[in-house]
Amino acid sequence: MTKQPGSPAAAESDQPVPAADATAAEPGREPGPADADGSDRPAADGDGVAPALAPGAPVLALLALGWLTAMLWSTREAIESAAAGITAISLSAFALPGVISAALVAGAAFALFGVDLLARRGSDRVTLRFVAAIGTGLLVALAAAFAINLTYADNATTNVIAGTTAAAATIGGAIAGARSAPVVGAVVAAALGTLVFVVAFSRARDPLFDLFGAGDSQESLLTAAKWVSRTESLLAGLVAGLLAFGYLTWARRRAARREAAAPAPRWPAYLLAGAGPGLLLLLAEVIIRVGGRSLLDLAGALSEADAVAQTSLGTSRVDNGIWVLFVGALTAMIAFGRTLGPAHADDDEPAEAAPAR
Repeated sequence: MTKQPGSPAAAESDQPVPAADATAAEPGREPGPADADGSDRPAADGDGVAPALAPGAPVLALLALGWLTAMLWSTREAIESAAAGITAISLSAFALPGVISAALVAGAAFALFGVDLLARRGSDRVTLRFVAAIGTGLLVALAAAFAINLTYADNATTNVIAGTTAAAATIGGAIAGARSAPVVGAVVAAALGTLVFVVAFSRARDPLFDLFGAGDSQESLLTAAKWVSRTESLLAGLVAGLLAFGYLTWARRRAARREAAAPAPRWPAYLLAGAGPGLLLLLAEVIIRVGGRSLLDLAGALSEADAVAQTSLGTSRVDNGIWVLFVGALTAMIAFGRTLGPAHADDDEPAEAAPAR
């Protein structure tokens, strides 16, 4: 039937067609039951944008807590196996950096898991997130301090280790309160991998000392030790950068599968994630020198050799943190740059289609 001018059919054809549901029209997304109850993705915030989540947060929390437990147990075994007094104090000072670094990462990882659960329930306000992160980190701090006081010998050294460990876990929890959960997750994953690598690298120290020409003279030993330390820092930075890049790439792909319009992390996120493990190592050194100052001074006062050793180790830890920071950031940036395609020039833009006649 032909629509004549003035007929009802012609009048209906001139009316605008109602727009389809925005959810159904969104490319790459099909409406379903998950959109009704929000069970498959976090609730959107006030701007209508769902907060970014850190994938694998429960696994990171378990691994970090396991690593902290291993560090506390190995430190306890080393102290108890040593002779009481001077040797135990020296070993406690040597083991303190490993415990503090593990507590810092464990506090951040467990708090990240807590705020991730909070975001999935639709509560992602900045103040609430920060308070929850500190509270969750405080739980790790209290548990670690209680375990140290319960299993270690009851003396002043134990109290210093417990207090400094609790402070590190609480500060780590505060770090997890940052808004960008994927970046925090990348820093935690890369830092945990770096700590494990450093412990595993200790088995290769003796062959490397021989490789770098360590002999009987003091000068050759110092030169070899310097090159071994630089090799360790360089490799640790590479591990940190690659792990940070891999985690952020994984988080970006998961976010894209959950929501096609989710924004992808840009280069500052990769830069910060790659530099994060080095920043955590430097922060751990600050905590050690402030909270563990009495233990370090006590160990340095044992003898002139102990004083030189504590000074040398402190300088080495700072240098290692700086190397990991810059090498990790550079590695993550290079890896991210290789994923970028060539830039399209203006002349390469496709011409607009001619109107149909």
